[in-house]
Amino acid sequence: MRGPSALLPPRLPEPSTQQPQGPQEGLSTEFSFVLPRGYVDEDGRLHREGVMRLATARDEIAPLRDPRVQQNEAYLTVLLLARVVERLGSLDVVDPRVVEGLFAVDLAFLQDLYRRVNQEGHTQALVSCPSCEHEFTVDVAGSGQGGS
Repeated sequence: MRGPSALLPPRLPEPSTQQPQGPQEGLSTEFSFVLPRGYVDEDGRLHREGVMRLATARDEIAPLRDPRVQQNEAYLTVLLLARVVERLGSLDVVDPRVVEGLFAVDLAFLQDLYRRVNQEGHTQALVSCPSCEHEFTVDVAGSGQGGS
């Protein structure tokens, strides 16, 4: 069976070298995000803003023992995200049922965010304008502004 990172989508462009801010200098443990579409709960409420925390070794190891993962490796992503997404909108809890109910674009967004915060330690990416080739940093965690 492959590890958790094998089930995540390919990496995006290299991030900038900007240092994250957090409780310890240079270490952020929680990352706010805004989903591209948002999770719609059973009452029809939309939840887009959330917080993801850094994964621990236990977060990556424990789901490997789950029978749902043993039957279907792709389910590892669901369990892993349910463990590290601390908050989503006004939901009381983010569990596997919530992750299963995400739109595909939001699931892909969270998979990429997970990779960025756990491998690079921040949510910034260095991008360049295709017209003028000017390079600048964007926060791929999203914001409440703009249209998506």
